[in-house]
Amino acid sequence: MKKVRLGDICLINMGQSPESSSYNKAGDGLPFFQGNADFGELHPDVRVWCNAPTKIAQKDDILISVRAPIGALNIANTKCCIGRGLAALTVKQELCLAKYLWYAILSNIDYLNSKGTGSTFKAINKSILEETEIKLPDKTEQKKIASVLDKVSDLITLRKQQLTKLDELVKARFVEMFGDPIENPMSWPLVTISSFAGVKIGPFGSMLHAEDYVENGHPLINPSHIINNEIRPDLKLTLSDTKYKELSAYQLIKGDVIIGRRGEIGRCAVVEDEGLFCGTGSMFVRITEKCRPDFLQKIISFPTYRTLLEDKSVGVTMKNLNAGMIADALIPLPPLALQNEFASFVEKIDKSKVDIKKSLEELNLLKKSLMQEYFG
Repeated sequence: MKKVRLGDICLINMGQSPESSSYNKAGDGLPFFQGNADFGELHPDVRVWCNAPTKIAQKDDILISVRAPIGALNIANTKCCIGRGLAALTVKQELCLAKYLWYAILSNIDYLNSKGTGSTFKAINKSILEETEIKLPDKTEQKKIASVLDKVSDLITLRKQQLTKLDELVKARFVEMFGDPIENPMSWPLVTISSFAGVKIGPFGSMLHAEDYVENGHPLINPSHIINNEIRPDLKLTLSDTKYKELSAYQLIKGDVIIGRRGEIGRCAVVEDEGLFCGTGSMFVRITEKCRPDFLQKIISFPTYRTLLEDKSVGVTMKNLNAGMIADALIPLPPLALQNEFASFVEKIDKSKVDIKKSLEELNLLKKSLMQEYFG
């Protein structure tokens, strides 16, 4: 199968940021997309407009992030202005199908990242894009490949939507049973977190040194490791057994609620595994009575309660919470029996999510295998 350069099958238009004075949120001018932060599942989300655009992408152009990170993709669903974080690829339809090119570029993400340069943010330029090679079969084969990958991608999207809807169901059930924790419409007793739990902040940075970090040891849990109310450790950022035992006061145990204390306020999760360690950017709540850890986690992560914590936080460059702020925070506390009833409902939902996640994992593996077969 022949290989071709991207520069031979599409026009590459590198973005350029217009004058900031031309930005607006009133819908004046063209939608303005600065970088991958504006990307949605398939099409960008319009947040800002520009009435004096410098670089313009056309409807159906493939938009690719060229810096921080390299390689994220979207499709322009309208004429738009693009900033320096993006490039627009206008496909020569007589040579290549746009959707085939989309998947071909996806298969080259690692290569494009390897070509990135820059000390602060890695970036690629127009020449790198132009010189990137892809396999190009005839258009009949292109259509067949794109069709197969579209079907798998659609199923992946469906599974993700199913997970989102189940999460929304849990949130709706929480509100139905307990109400908004700030408004407290059911007049549950208000208690401080310190009345049923202890709160401890993570160790000072000076307590940890470069030689204390190893791979595949005891994972440090910082705010970046708390994603969608789940703990996702980085096994490359772990502590040695010696340091873990030395700083035993910061060891996490099952049932602790770990909370990010800086950056994005309100990140929290229930600890489900032994051997984890509270990072310097986190704190943890150890419950002794009256309250389920998963119930407290739902309270802290509730949108209005997160707003309350953000208002309490301090700091100019980066917002911070301290242990006292969490210890003194008031929460509505319904009877434990009602908390248990909600937990049983969540457990049933989680069982459904396990099956969907398994299917999603299998579909992602299938897509990866097909991409390797078609483009590897």
